[in-house]
Amino acid sequence: MLNADHIRKDFPILSRQVNGKPLVYFDNAATSQTPQQVIDVIVDYYSNYNANIHRGVHTLSQEATDKYEAARNTIQKHFNAKHNYEIILTAGTTESINLVAQGFTSLLKEGDEIIVSALEHHSNIVPWQMLCERTGAVLKVIPMNLEGELIMEAYNALLSDRTKLVFVNHISNALGTINPIEYIIEKAHAVGAAVLIDGAQSCPHIKPDVQALDVDFYVASAHKMCGPTGVGLLYGKEEWLNKLPPYQGGGEMIDQVSFEKTTYAGLPHKFEAGTPNICGGIAFGAAVDYMNAIGFEAIATYENELLAYGTQRLLEIEGLKIYGTSANKTSVISFNLEGIHPYDVGTLLDKMGIAVRTGHHCTQPIMDFFKIPGTVRASFAFYNTKAEIDALVESVKKAKMMLS
Repeated sequence: MLNADHIRKDFPILSRQVNGKPLVYFDNAATSQTPQQVIDVIVDYYSNYNANIHRGVHTLSQEATDKYEAARNTIQKHFNAKHNYEIILTAGTTESINLVAQGFTSLLKEGDEIIVSALEHHSNIVPWQMLCERTGAVLKVIPMNLEGELIMEAYNALLSDRTKLVFVNHISNALGTINPIEYIIEKAHAVGAAVLIDGAQSCPHIKPDVQALDVDFYVASAHKMCGPTGVGLLYGKEEWLNKLPPYQGGGEMIDQVSFEKTTYAGLPHKFEAGTPNICGGIAFGAAVDYMNAIGFEAIATYENELLAYGTQRLLEIEGLKIYGTSANKTSVISFNLEGIHPYDVGTLLDKMGIAVRTGHHCTQPIMDFFKIPGTVRASFAFYNTKAEIDALVESVKKAKMMLS
């Protein structure tokens, strides 16, 4: 049984006050908080073995290299990649997606089709639109229903022998919907298409097994998983990573360089040009270890309790509407108060010490579908409590009275 009150002691920031009130942090879908155990790893790096990696023979460089590659192995094990070199450490989900999109420029031709879903974050829409502009490929969209679920019958109708790539998020950042990615992957592979899954929102809640999923690419960010910002991963099947050209040129990604010709390094260094976020990569591994020590089954069970409780309590408020009502969702509640702009609600909640996200959440097509400017989004993590949800509910009631 997960003990949130005990776990909260690991997170220094949760003890602070905002505007004279105890901080209630419900913006976890944007970024999670960082436990002291991971902060200590960051401090240890800069205090004791800060050096560049892979190129030095001196002790500090070797220590940093060993720690960095150990983190890659930790991440490989967590995602159950077949090989550690199938884990490319990047600046985060957005760079990972752009790396793949850039790589497919030479693999697509005019008339080829790629499919995204109506539930995507802008980072899983715009790079593919840019890819279509470069190649003449055609972008197709899986539509959604009023519950915030993808319509699988429509997806099946979109698939054809022209389909080359399918891109879907595992969990919607705006609505919390858990997409049926196993089905999506299976159907895409049946027509010979590759699949990229955006796992930025799923990885804090679910432990993906990329081999069991048989997914071609899977991307995520450390800062959603109790780690630092500016670091993330691209998992790619070895065969696909070998097909893609390098994303950037520079140091580390080369084998031999001359003015006549340059040859490239093998995986994973082929895609890791320049000095990486060394400390970030090491801390990413520490964050993965921290979450695994708690246990993802325990995390999911507890967060589902928070979701059910938060949904029940918020719906007690007259005039409150929740967007994203799929039976299969995770701990995100997006809502609006009738006749009140979400920004106004979020501003007043902040005055009461409650951090939520307001706006379109980088999912403007979803907001257009519902014909709204945005939502108030409360997103829960395993260190949140029902008492904090009670505080949110009471604060929303106060905000409603002040704004009505």
